[in-house]
Amino acid sequence: MPPSRFETWLHPTPSGLFCPPGGFYVDPGRPVDRAIVTHGHSDHARPGHDAVLATSETLAVMRMRLGDGAGHAHQSLGYGEKLTIGDVDVTLRPAGHILGSAQVVIEYGGQRAVISGDYKRRADPTCPPFELVTCDLFVTEATFGLPVFRHEPDAREIGRLLHSLATFPERTHLVGVYSLGKCQRLIALLRHAGFGRPIWLHGAMKGACDLYEELGIPLGPLDLVSEAKQSLAGEIVLCPPSALKDRWSRRLADPVTAFASGWMRVRGRARQYGVELPLVISDHVDWPELIATIEATGAGEIWVTHGREEALVHQIGLMGKRGRALALVGLEEEDLE
Repeated sequence: MPPSRFETWLHPTPSGLFCPPGGFYVDPGRPVDRAIVTHGHSDHARPGHDAVLATSETLAVMRMRLGDGAGHAHQSLGYGEKLTIGDVDVTLRPAGHILGSAQVVIEYGGQRAVISGDYKRRADPTCPPFELVTCDLFVTEATFGLPVFRHEPDAREIGRLLHSLATFPERTHLVGVYSLGKCQRLIALLRHAGFGRPIWLHGAMKGACDLYEELGIPLGPLDLVSEAKQSLAGEIVLCPPSALKDRWSRRLADPVTAFASGWMRVRGRARQYGVELPLVISDHVDWPELIATIEATGAGEIWVTHGREEALVHQIGLMGKRGRALALVGLEEEDLE
């Protein structure tokens, strides 16, 4: 296959995607002079950069999680605002993944590239919805880039959780969720479904929940499990996936173990975590949404950054488009988000 016409101004390097005419990297995996960061998950927001450009929410997340490592100089850019960096124009558009998540739109020489970061197409009360941007080059994830991955409607999965809670009022419902984004979204979905009681949190979830509240996302009454004076029978407890099997959960009343993740579509993953109630709730697009998004961008060339790259590249070829797997180091599923 001949070299891509975009590689003169955007190409992968050991540090990540680099834009030479702008002199910046997007989601670099190593410390660099100038970084644009799509969102605050740690496989995209790494420590040690000299200058970081991102949405104000992503910068706040980086400061919370990385402290002094969040970068020496920060510049926020609002959605839809255009900034000229070197010889390119840069705009951030909502990605719908978590609060502050953005697609990076780069325009140079009459061409437009969209680096989507991680994204989802479903409604989320905790962040602005994904905004489709037509482009010549679309850089996409492929976390769930296999036809088997088809996410259930969120309301259906929340309904299953609440039905189980009503059926087993003598048991605690312990739900594994990623602490940044998924936790707050699950809380908001429960509130939307009418669950008004306090939701109990593992201590690791508190910092991100507090930050969401500070940034204007109401979550309702939340309490820490460490402060509970009872076994929390009939209550919902949220914890990191890594804590589902910990001794920490022994204080709870015969817990129903649940896990909210797109990976719960795979029965082997549910068995691996000892999950009794798998909830297929994801912050990424599923296979049909992935294909529909690629088609709707109008892009003739698609680069795939991480996930099930080869299957998606094959599908892109069947769609009459040019596909390329970038295999960037460091972009991985983070704790089964």
